[in-house]
Amino acid sequence: MTVARTNTAAGAATERPIRRRPKDRKAQIATVAAEAFSERGYHAVGVDDIAATIGISGPALYRHYPNKYALFVHAATTTADALRTAADDALAGLDEAAAGERLDRLISALVTNTIEHRKLGGLYRWEGRYLQADDRTRIRNVFVHVTQCVAAPLRELRPELSAVDATTQGAATLSVMASISAHRTALATRRLHALLTSACESILRTTLPPAVPTGDVPARVEGTGGLTMTSKRELLINEAVHIFDRNGYHDSSIEEIGAAAGINASSVYRHFPSKADLLAAVFYRAADRLAVATSAALSAATDPRAALCTLAESYLELAFRTPAVLSVYFAEIGNLPENERRNLRNVQRLHVEEWVHLVTAVRSELSAAEARFLVHAALGLVLDIGRLIHFDTAEESRARLHALMVAVLLGQ
Repeated sequence: MTVARTNTAAGAATERPIRRRPKDRKAQIATVAAEAFSERGYHAVGVDDIAATIGISGPALYRHYPNKYALFVHAATTTADALRTAADDALAGLDEAAAGERLDRLISALVTNTIEHRKLGGLYRWEGRYLQADDRTRIRNVFVHVTQCVAAPLRELRPELSAVDATTQGAATLSVMASISAHRTALATRRLHALLTSACESILRTTLPPAVPTGDVPARVEGTGGLTMTSKRELLINEAVHIFDRNGYHDSSIEEIGAAAGINASSVYRHFPSKADLLAAVFYRAADRLAVATSAALSAATDPRAALCTLAESYLELAFRTPAVLSVYFAEIGNLPENERRNLRNVQRLHVEEWVHLVTAVRSELSAAEARFLVHAALGLVLDIGRLIHFDTAEESRARLHALMVAVLLGQ
């Protein structure tokens, strides 16, 4: 260690260590920031929070990044670029290799990268709305590139696939990998790698039902999900869902929500003491609808396999009826007060365990933890692929997504 010699008042020389700035400080800041943004959300994380985690001051951090947005963009693009690099490196030098070998190498590399960056995986997935248009487009192009890296050898292996099918299945594999960022279930790295690889292979082997013919996609009209719209409270909940989804929680105001519902701000507070209480009400209402749908699906099934298929259909129908609720839940639950967040995560955990019980009943070779990963992957497909197809209401679209969910849950 390098030391400096200092003379004391008595003339004695003492030694003190000289602190040197790590050469990788900028990369260290970006990693810590990405984890914080992914875990707690862009608006909930301050520059001082990031600096304190690293053990530096806010001004010291500003020597590397001029503002929080610049840090956010760097964290998001670095994470996306790492995925692209993993894909390109996996395929390097394999131009003459068989399609199956290229695809195997690619999936393995992408799964490895995703596991290594598990804490960062939610950054673009949930917080991308806060990126400016050019930055959002740049990162989206990375995912398009990686998706096509999967789709190209897949079409060579399965020439009967259309470009739409191959792209959908390529995007679904990325969704399955990214799903591990949405929960904290633990599994040994080697076993997790094998599980995700197997789930991706199941997706790539799946035969999808025919797609909706071009030009026949119906316009999606999002319903109220059964809310009683004569109630001002329920009207506020319904309008809040759409505004939170469009603007993000932090950029939405009580005044805007009240105006959309035809109610002034002071009247909104008669129903909800705060914006956070309104957000919690959105989630509790969604949980109630999900509980009813789950109960109906389970009561109608004759065996675990049939129950899983029915449960997937029920979840899809509910999600496609009110997709804004799904998007808001995944993106904004971190903005709830801690007690509400804990309560809702417990509700979600109980719902997931219903699926886990059915998966392990059908696939006895899986542990509960492994089944839990697959359930989260199947549920994540609904949001990711739903967004890809704009949650269109055609029966064919839901049937294709249902086939992907079943492939993940039951294997192929």
